[in-house]
Amino acid sequence: MVILCLTLAVAVIPQTTLSQQIIPTVLVHGGAGDVSDATIPYKKDGVKVAARIGYATLKKTGSVVDAVQEAVKSMEKNAQFNAGYGGVLTWEGKVEMDAAIMDGATLDAGCVSIIENILHPISLARSVMENTRHKFLAGEGAMAYAREAGFQILPDGSLVTENSKLALENYKNSLNGTKPMVDWDEEPEIGDKIFGSPGTVGAVAIDAYGNVAAATSTGGITGKMPGRIGDTPILGGGTYADNNAGCVSATGKGETIMRYNVASRILGLIEHFGMTAQDATALVLEQMTERFNQTAGIISIDPKGNLGIYFTSRRMSWAYQRGEELHYGVDKGEDVVEIVGEPRINN
Repeated sequence: MVILCLTLAVAVIPQTTLSQQIIPTVLVHGGAGDVSDATIPYKKDGVKVAARIGYATLKKTGSVVDAVQEAVKSMEKNAQFNAGYGGVLTWEGKVEMDAAIMDGATLDAGCVSIIENILHPISLARSVMENTRHKFLAGEGAMAYAREAGFQILPDGSLVTENSKLALENYKNSLNGTKPMVDWDEEPEIGDKIFGSPGTVGAVAIDAYGNVAAATSTGGITGKMPGRIGDTPILGGGTYADNNAGCVSATGKGETIMRYNVASRILGLIEHFGMTAQDATALVLEQMTERFNQTAGIISIDPKGNLGIYFTSRRMSWAYQRGEELHYGVDKGEDVVEIVGEPRINN
């Protein structure tokens, strides 16, 4: 009888201790690249709003999956970002989107690709995760499922913005109108450098008990071939979450990120070598950039609640809320702090 009591006591202690050590946090990014000076205030406002919405959701529902979904949704409807409304255009002038969401407690995940005319692809990804026996749907099949599941299908062109049309026009002009058949990696200056394309969006979160989640959403790259899929919906590439290792959301050159399996490499260093999220993220991104001469940005959280924020691109917009503190930045070394207060919980 005494042994049983001791066993029960030991089983309860870790969760209590963990909840006292980890501070619930929602961390978001609004894309890495050559963010123009003129757009910086709008990028900062967008990621700050997303972090606050995600954090308020976490406090209200207690769900890290809810938190990352709502944070990403706020950026999908913001034309400053390359996701949902404002997503960049294919060569033919359409918005084709990818998204993924993952629950670190269960390793359940939902991924979608080649999504058109849906404002919130991240919500479709979650629906795939929770309401189908599959983990990844794409193209016509994903759209058919969206209709069956009751998602609003917007009229053609509803997600196209003037900025995305201008970006496509500038891209075509830079190539003299000749449709490229080479890899995007062979044209590193076209895109960010020429017209400052908006960025992929993502969110990661951790609660007091070490539960983590990740979500990423994107419109891809300007002038891409129809049907192109980047790293965003590739589990272990641009998105991953596992309570044993942490969570990651990536932004940057998708073809490179998926080839280097960036998320899995980072989480492997955390889980098996005891590195912090920041150290693991910096090491993997520097190695990737050196090997491929391509840049990217990452946000991550390790199981102890340490944050990783790192980018080899010129800039990356990011923000996180932890308690009453809201941190954000765009340039390297920047970390602005605002005291915003805990969100009100409406019962």
